[in-house]
Parts: sequence; C-alpha cells; structure tokens
Amino acid sequence: MSLILLTFSLQLLKSTYEQFPRQCITREVLGSKECCPVWEGDGSACGARSGRGVCGDVVVSDQPDGLQYPFKGIDDRERWPTVFFNRTCRCLQNFMGHNCGDCSFGYFGTNCAERRESIRKNIFHLSATERQKFISYLNLAKNTMSQDYVMATGTYSEMNNGTMPMFLNVSIYDLFVWMHFYVSRHAMLGGTNNVWRQVDFGHWAPAFLPWHRVYLLRWEHEIRKLTGDASFTIPYWDWRDAQDCEVCTDDLMGSQSRLNPNLISPSSVFSSWKVICSRAPEYSMRGVLCDGREEGPLLRNPGKHDRNLAVGLPTAANVEFALNLAQYDTGDMDITANMSFRNTLEGFGDPQTGLGSAAKLGMHAAVHVFMNGSMSSVQGSANDPIFILSVFLLSHTIVYIIQWLRRHQPDKSHYPTTNAPIGHNSEYYMAPFIPLYRNGDYFLSSKDMGYEYSYLQDPGQQFIDNVASYLEEVRVLWLWLLGAAVLGALCTSVLAIWLAAVRACVLQRTRTPRGPEKQPLIISTDTEGSSDSYRAMMS
Repeated sequence: MSLILLTFSLQLLKSTYEQFPRQCITREVLGSKECCPVWEGDGSACGARSGRGVCGDVVVSDQPDGLQYPFKGIDDRERWPTVFFNRTCRCLQNFMGHNCGDCSFGYFGTNCAERRESIRKNIFHLSATERQKFISYLNLAKNTMSQDYVMATGTYSEMNNGTMPMFLNVSIYDLFVWMHFYVSRHAMLGGTNNVWRQVDFGHWAPAFLPWHRVYLLRWEHEIRKLTGDASFTIPYWDWRDAQDCEVCTDDLMGSQSRLNPNLISPSSVFSSWKVICSRAPEYSMRGVLCDGREEGPLLRNPGKHDRNLAVGLPTAANVEFALNLAQYDTGDMDITANMSFRNTLEGFGDPQTGLGSAAKLGMHAAVHVFMNGSMSSVQGSANDPIFILSVFLLSHTIVYIIQWLRRHQPDKSHYPTTNAPIGHNSEYYMAPFIPLYRNGDYFLSSKDMGYEYSYLQDPGQQFIDNVASYLEEVRVLWLWLLGAAVLGALCTSVLAIWLAAVRACVLQRTRTPRGPEKQPLIISTDTEGSSDSYRAMMS
C-alpha cells in the first residue's frame, strides 16, 4: 500500500525528458535543421541571456572510420546529429541540456555551482525505504509520459526530409528503451529484409563503455528531475560468482510466476509491464523502425538459457583477468579484438585467454544471456529493469571500467581517435543523445562526473555507509515498534476502562434494593415449544 501511495504522490510532480526535443520536431524546425529550444528561465534560446549557452554549429569529426561499415549517407546515425540538425545548443560553464536548462553531471543548485559526489550503492546495502523508493521510481517512470521529448518512429528519408515528421509520445522509461534500440539497431539499406547487421553505434567497439556511462548518467538525471529527489542514485548488483538471479525477488526485480516461469510473479509491480522495441528480426524483415507499440509482457527465466551461448554468470576470476589487460582496445577494435579490456569485459573476448571472437559469450554479454528473456536481445534488453539496475548488470559493468582506469591510469589519447568502427572514434557524438556528448570526453574517472561506487570506496567509508543503512533500518523498525507499543497501550487502556465500567455496573445492581418480586404472566398451558409459552416482565 505504501508503494502505491508513494507512486501516486510522485505522479503529481513534473515529468522529465530525453532525446528528440518536442520543440524540435515540427516541419519548420526540421526544415531549418536548427534545434535550439528556448529556456523558460529567461525566454531566450539556450538560455543565452543568462549566460547558460549559445546556439551554434555542430562540428563533426572527419577522422576515418573502420572498414566494418562500407556505406556513406545511408543511416541517420552517421555523423550524428547532422542528418536531423546542424545547429544545437552549446552549453557553457556547468550547464547542460537540450536548452541548457540543467546542470552538468555532478553539479547542483539554481546556478549549477554546487559540486557534489553521489554514491551508487550495492542493492543489498540499501535500506528498506531506499529499496521501496527505487522500485517506485522505476514504476513511475514507466507510467509517466515524457512532457519534453519524443521518439522517432521513422527515418529522415521516410519523413520526406523532415516535411512529414514521424514521432511518438512515450513514457520516460520506454524512451530509454527506445534509445538503446536505436543505437544498436541494424542499418536499413532500403526495402524489406535488406539490412546491414555488422553495425552498432553503442556496442561491439570502444564506445561501448562511454556510451553506457552517459546512458546511466542521463537515466539517473531524469529520475531525479521526475521525482524531485536530488539524492537518488542507481544501485548495482555485484554478480561475480552468483549462482542465480539474487535480485529476482518480489521486493526487488520480481520473482518467477508459479503459473509460467517465463513471466514475472504477479506479486511484483513488474508483472504488469509491457515491452516495446523487442522484435528486431521482424523490424529487419519489414525494413522499419520500432514504432513504440506494446509487444507483450516482460519475459525472464534466469538460468534456463542456452548453455551453448554462455556457461553462466561471470566469476571473480573472470573479472580480475579482464582488469589486468593493459590495452583498452586492440586490432580492429571490434568483437575480434585480442587481449582487449573492452572486448573481454563486453563479453566477446574469452575471459580466460583474452582472445576475441570467443566460442561462448562471457562477462557482460553472459549476464544478458543468463536472464533468458527480454534481456537476451541487445536491441530490446533495456525493457527489463535489471538492465538499468544491475546492470546492476550495466551499472556493475561500469564499475570495472572505473577500476581499469584507476589501475592503469591511461591518458585520454589512449582512447582511439581513428579507424574504430563507425560511431566509436573519440570525437564522434553519441547517437541518439541530444544534448550532444563525445565518446572520448567520457573516458575519465567517475569522480570527474560526480559519482562513485561504494564498491570502490575505501573500507572505512564503506563501513560508515553500511552502518548508515543499518541505522536507517533500525530507525524504521523502531518507529514501527514504538507505534505498535503506543497502539497496544491504548487498546489495553480502553479494555481496562471497559472492564471497570462493567464491574461497576454489576456491583451497582447487586447493591440496589429490589421491589416486591413480580410473578411471571402465565398465558395458558401451551407447550414449551410455543412461541408464546411464557413472557417475563422486568421492572
């Protein structure tokens, strides 16, 4: 009941945004190719009057891409975002956002001058209140329509070069599902069943980790805006050496249904969730993009996966092997890369030998396969909230890039500037984000972006945080016990008063003098079974 009440109260707050700004999807704006929305704070484009930003030309890199994608001018994600827009807001100082109305990652306050580090905690170290809020926030995002952003349901060509806009309203959570679909979808070459599958602007290459870091930062940022909870952080699940899905319980991500093990238990809020953008083979066959329609319930059957694809969840030894690899990426910087930290962590490098194109998937990819359901498709995997959380799967995968950066301390030049697969060079803007982010700018410490993982804190700080969560549990339990004690005392007092009143009444009756005894009124000699056999009169 408290979960329902919390979700209902949060729905009264203002919604949030992501991706194509609503102000930039009209024929006029698409025709001008200028997406510089007005910031409501001062009524100027990009908040220029307040010094927040300016509307400027988008300058994209001309550095050569790898040979994996042999086309030019075919896909809207090429040279992002210039197919749609060649002018966008360029935010200044600590400001960020499609109209420079937000604060950069790690900054807070009206003028974005407050620097603050947020801590992402282990899901099992959250207090009961924190866990409940987390699930409520997820469900709220799933059921709240974005007020500022929409998703594209067609290519720029299908939109007749912007004269026939094809965009759709979508919930905040599903907008992130669509974004993950869009970055990883096949390139459409025209017509039915005519796609190029060897392309992904967010996976299988160097930008896998920077792109997903920004993705999580944006998601975290949007939840804060949606709920007004500036202290919110994404928790993680440490899946090393786990034998099963430890977070698949009804108070967390949902257990299995007893009626159908592929479904979520009806005791979980996630049992009512519907998925979108989950049918990649169908889209490829038809030559279309995801249109945002619901495609059935969320599916998950952890541990019942195809063992020919992956053995099981990663081990601590697998993680340590990957962390010891000195090169971030190697060779062609794709799934064939040998002794590549990125490729091994992503799951295409063998976590025991480091050789690319491994016979079975490992690390991050193995967790996808292990979940055996909606998460097992790259394009539709974000439908399962475990993707966001543990990611838990994703969130905990990001822990390891941070560890690797701290262990090896590479400078920014270590990230490839040329010849990476298309979309992955350091100066490439990440599709489909607006505002714009470059890959190489997020090849740096988490502290520079305003967050840290409790997993990486020194033992003393971890102890303090764990004690704080424990004390929160105790505080909640103490309030419950105190309330129960007060209620018990109140009930006892009421009962005592009632018994005293009854006793006094009985004593009063025994002490009151009685008048002459009256004889019962004998009606007749009717039998005992008659309804009028006798009637007593009382004075």
